[in-house]
Amino acid sequence: MARKPKPEAGGGAPMGRRAMLGMLGAGAASLALAPPLQRGWERFLGAASQADSTGLTGLLPNPGGFRYYSIVGSVPRKDETDYALTVDGLVDKPKTYTLADLRAMPQTRVVADVLCTDGWRVDDTPFEGVKLADILDASGVRSSGAAVRFTCFDGAYTESLTLEQARRSDVLVALNMQDEPLTHEHGGPVRLYVAPMYFYKSAKWLSGISVTDQVVPGFWEERGYAIDGWLDGADRHSDTA
Repeated sequence: MARKPKPEAGGGAPMGRRAMLGMLGAGAASLALAPPLQRGWERFLGAASQADSTGLTGLLPNPGGFRYYSIVGSVPRKDETDYALTVDGLVDKPKTYTLADLRAMPQTRVVADVLCTDGWRVDDTPFEGVKLADILDASGVRSSGAAVRFTCFDGAYTESLTLEQARRSDVLVALNMQDEPLTHEHGGPVRLYVAPMYFYKSAKWLSGISVTDQVVPGFWEERGYAIDGWLDGADRHSDTA
């Protein structure tokens, strides 16, 4: 099993998330066999999160091997009628993309293993969407741009990449997962997918891409996770050529 990325100096992994995992792991696993109970447990976790300063609201296995996490009690649902992705910051041509806009752009398929710092993994998972590099190029990144900050329509989650990382061909603004449109539970209708890094870097419910002059630590990184969440053995060199 792959090792967890080392936390930044001065901090450990978020205690709330680890505590939840320890207390609820066995019980949550059994709920995968009982969808009505699973939905009830999700509501319980969502309510419990209102008093949890770490923000963890869900740990729910499903038959596909993935687990559901949210750092807020409730996430709005978006679709073709109201989804928007805003690109701004240090760019010459800010733009807002609709879901139809993103679907009309050239699509790239990436198949890779998904690994979470909590130990679970799903091998050979296909994601499909628009290369983040294509969106950045269309926006005209200014010479002062050095990083990209991502925001989400849950109103709380954030992530960041360096500009070099963001331009990799295996970093997508993803619309499909496992050859199906992204569901709400998996961060749909649009999420970030960063294939060579741990899954916390692949922000769900993506709503904003902002070019910045430096890396801004994301939600979990502010709580001790590594800013560069490379998987063991990942090729860290740019492959944008």
